[in-house]
Amino acid sequence: MPTALSRAALGAATMTAVLSSPFVAPSAAAEPLQVVATFSILGDMVKTIGGDRVTVTTLVGPGGDMHVFQPTPRQAASLAGADMVVMNGLGLEGWLERLVEASGYDGPLVEAAHGVTPLPAGGHDDDAHADDAHEDHAHEDDAHEEHADGDHDREEHAEDTADAHEHDDDGHDDDAHEEHAEADHHDDANEHGHEHAHDHGAYDPHAWQDLGNAVLYVAEITEALSEADPDGAATFAANAAAYVDAIEALNAEGHATLGALADDRRTVLTNHDAFAYFAGAYGITFVAPQGISTEAEPSARDVAALIRQIRDDGIDAVFLENLADNRLVEQIAAETGATVGGVLYADALSAPGTPGSTYLGMMRHNIEVLAKALGKGV
Repeated sequence: MPTALSRAALGAATMTAVLSSPFVAPSAAAEPLQVVATFSILGDMVKTIGGDRVTVTTLVGPGGDMHVFQPTPRQAASLAGADMVVMNGLGLEGWLERLVEASGYDGPLVEAAHGVTPLPAGGHDDDAHADDAHEDHAHEDDAHEEHADGDHDREEHAEDTADAHEHDDDGHDDDAHEEHAEADHHDDANEHGHEHAHDHGAYDPHAWQDLGNAVLYVAEITEALSEADPDGAATFAANAAAYVDAIEALNAEGHATLGALADDRRTVLTNHDAFAYFAGAYGITFVAPQGISTEAEPSARDVAALIRQIRDDGIDAVFLENLADNRLVEQIAAETGATVGGVLYADALSAPGTPGSTYLGMMRHNIEVLAKALGKGV
């Protein structure tokens, strides 16, 4: 449990901004900060910390897919009018630099994962890779500050962006997403014969899947909001402290719940390679499937190969979103003895009113659904 460290991180992030500016009584008429968050998980964090002092626009909204997202002119306009942009970093938003240049935005780019020690892409932490990743990651802010001096062709991108289909600020352009995802999948399938990890570069960007890292996200966001709105620093600090308490309580609950699982009931197969941080935090092994596409129902050959993989790898539970046909699910369960666990939230929140509609809600759901699936047979 990172309680002491968490408090220190949060204190360092907030007290500097609070003490460095003379106190001015908040004005009821003050305009809220206009904050753009790149995706729904960050949007929820910013809203929780900022409260009424922020208005948040999310580029990739609930249910949106960061991996196939294509910015539109409307979203470029959102950036142009923003006071702050909050991004994850670690290579997740490969499209953001071009969007920033096309929009003309020249404000702060807040990298929420700045304080995280990243894992190498496609695997768990390894001391040499993690140290290099952390050192390189520490220099990314310099690159963000110099984004206006980049060598990209702004006019060419603006023309490309203008041709995109417009959609709302939550990023729900289903046709464009589906077409782009299909193209990406076919490229991967043709080259490799099966689906594999999304290419984000050298580091795994899904750091929010470890609740301990979420405390570092909160610290970065709180510091940035306090610098942008010194009058609200005390409010941000109080909201952040309550948020950290809730994050740490859920983290403790997760360790207790998943820590109680039998040693031979800790292997999961899932079709989204986004859980390395979760795996490291809670001692769960995540295995990616071979030969299964998320774009169509699997063939008999696909299912047979998947069944062999489950048996060979000793997989205890399966979480495959594309296996929508209950008969296939029942076949896999019957022939392998693996539990079919349902859906895990990876990169996006779900619709309001559902278990994954907030960051804490999605993490609680993931912990509970894994514990239920893996707990069978204990």
